[in-house]
Amino acid sequence: MSKDKKQKILIVGGGFAGIKTALNLADNESLDIILLSDQKNFRYYPSLYRAAVGGRKEPASIPLSQIFEGKNVKLEYAEAVKLDRVNKTLKAKNNRTYTYEKLVLTLGVVTNYFGIEGLQENSFGIKTLEEAFKLRDHLHNQLLNDLKPDLNYIIIGGGPTGVELAGELPGYIRHIMRRHGLADRKIKVDLVEAAPRLMPRMPKIYSKKIARRLRQLGVTLMLGRTVQASTADSLMVDGKPIASHTVIWTAGVTNHPFFKENNFQLSERGKVLVDQYLQAEPDIFVAGDNADTEYSGMAQTALYDGEFVSRNINRLAAGLGMETYKPKRPVYVTPVGPGWAAVLWGNFTTFGRIGWLLRNAADLRAYSQYEPWFRASSHWVAMHETEEACPVCVKN
Repeated sequence: MSKDKKQKILIVGGGFAGIKTALNLADNESLDIILLSDQKNFRYYPSLYRAAVGGRKEPASIPLSQIFEGKNVKLEYAEAVKLDRVNKTLKAKNNRTYTYEKLVLTLGVVTNYFGIEGLQENSFGIKTLEEAFKLRDHLHNQLLNDLKPDLNYIIIGGGPTGVELAGELPGYIRHIMRRHGLADRKIKVDLVEAAPRLMPRMPKIYSKKIARRLRQLGVTLMLGRTVQASTADSLMVDGKPIASHTVIWTAGVTNHPFFKENNFQLSERGKVLVDQYLQAEPDIFVAGDNADTEYSGMAQTALYDGEFVSRNINRLAAGLGMETYKPKRPVYVTPVGPGWAAVLWGNFTTFGRIGWLLRNAADLRAYSQYEPWFRASSHWVAMHETEEACPVCVKN
């Protein structure tokens, strides 16, 4: 390759892995880098559930243009559609075709309702800022219209997102009632999980401590229960209807359909099979949630993958060989209500205030992976701030 010709790197996906890859390559002047994303903002998923319960939007949604300001990365906004392996091109929904010499795919996952009748139409989600605000506004509207809480606020899914939301929801509903001068009433928040315990992939002590904490916060746990259908007025669980106008789905995701539609080799989990360099095929890297690696699905893993892939692309550009991927076990931190979190760090566990402080430190470090410290600190502070006015009242 001549010195004047830059190698074309196409990164698809504006999440943790994609952004980290692009940032780490940006200083390499021998590369021509395009980041293609179907969203103009980076979603910081650990903050999305907070947006649904009165948190500010800024920590959960950061413009990509802000992250890459002054960087040697060109941003394009469109959904990837069709891969042409022979000609090394990728077609997007904006009718543009992008060429590449190295392709990095980090598209993330999509919601999976497992074919449960009526669930998609009659439940709320919190995978995007728009979904989180839709749920938040519903909570306000329902209380203002009925002047009393819903019979049952039902969260489906006992994984991290469901647990984190369940820990905050009872307190937020009481906050709304006080704000609007409503009489204090009993609030019923149910958490439905198909497995016999919460967060079933974690050690039993981790699940047990979280379950105890949620019960202390007033959450009813419905474990080992199967959701069968949903209507506008109720949720069918194990053959029995539970009256509710507030059903929140956090239980399922599946790999992005792009991979199946473009004939990638998939594992039994539906994730892309990759080699020791995170390549699905020569010159095509797959990182983060999409790759069939040991700790895929964690934000820390996506960051780690982005660093790994970018390091190898830089090595190849310098005429060096690639390093071999070694999975890194993440630190698991699950906040459950104000001032409390569960932590699993290797074989070490801790629960309570120390866990909460560790989670806050992890969030600050995560923001600093993408932004200068002054911006990272600003977003971190905003994570702990709440809305100043009723969002529904402001709209009206």
